[in-house]
Amino acid sequence: MRTAKRLTISGRVQGVFYRDWTVATARELDLAGWVRNEADGTVAAHLEGEVEAVRTMIGRLHHGPPAARVLSVAEQDVAPEHLASFDRR
Repeated sequence: MRTAKRLTISGRVQGVFYRDWTVATARELDLAGWVRNEADGTVAAHLEGEVEAVRTMIGRLHHGPPAARVLSVAEQDVAPEHLASFDRR
């Protein structure tokens, strides 16, 4: 079963390779979607894929790469965008 989630990650998540790490990790889990920096200092991500892979990715987003300090990961269910790959925006 496939699912889609929109996430907002806050903390020290910009300027610490969080987006590049997210792309590599999502591709490893065979997820589609995107990740981008937001003007308010958060990182937004859209994940699409098998439920268990999305859950695994969300768990990993709570930690991020070594230099990141994640304070929170807010998630919401969204409609799939039917993307074919995972990209950095």
